[in-house]
Amino acid sequence: MPPAKKRARKYDPLRTRAAVLAQLGAVREAVGSLTPDQLALPTRRDGMTVGELVAQVAASVVSVRQALERPAQMKQTLPLAQWPLRPPVAFTPAPADLAAAETDLRALLADHPGSPLVDTGVGVLPLNEYLVTRAVELVLAADDLSGAVPGLEVPLDRHALAAATRLLADALAVKAPGGSTEVRVPPYAVVQCVEGLRHTRGTPPNVVETGPLTWVRLATGRLAWADAVARAEVSASGERADLSGLLPLGG
Repeated sequence: MPPAKKRARKYDPLRTRAAVLAQLGAVREAVGSLTPDQLALPTRRDGMTVGELVAQVAASVVSVRQALERPAQMKQTLPLAQWPLRPPVAFTPAPADLAAAETDLRALLADHPGSPLVDTGVGVLPLNEYLVTRAVELVLAADDLSGAVPGLEVPLDRHALAAATRLLADALAVKAPGGSTEVRVPPYAVVQCVEGLRHTRGTPPNVVETGPLTWVRLATGRLAWADAVARAEVSASGERADLSGLLPLGG
């Protein structure tokens, strides 16, 4: 008998909205006092300065309005767990006001309490699920900014980090379906993946465990698997516990 199809994870709409706004506010507050020299610093994103990263954050926020303003769609075309697996989208930096983008998003969400289908430009998703992807983008931006500007520590909202962890873990399970390996990212996510014998009880033969921020960095290519293992940021046991061939997740 084939294994039962897994039910897609659900995200609480109110918590998702609050997480997006909280993480956005933390980023906006952190970059508000950066000097021109700091804005010109390089980031871990190839060829992108801090200032360009801030502009990208603003663009990712504005994209919510753009998605809502496109003609309404009748059917979801992109499962949320496949979002992190899509090819990267090219970005052209442009001047942007992050504070204005935040104000606009707050007003926009107040005007749209439901979760209509929206056309994101790369697939149709319910608004709430698209907001989950914005939480991921904001967590990544906060981490990248903290790594780029000496002395800058952008706080990570706990619920935004949880959403990012869960979505990226679910994407791994989609990319490498199976049940031979259990990936644990406490306290937010546990998924089974990789073809092979599926365990049904007790400790699985192949286990990977790491922390949420380390997992987010691994899944998005900000941290190499070998480096994380060498620094004991990842615990991996079993012959199918090496995920280096599956990371980063994106195309």
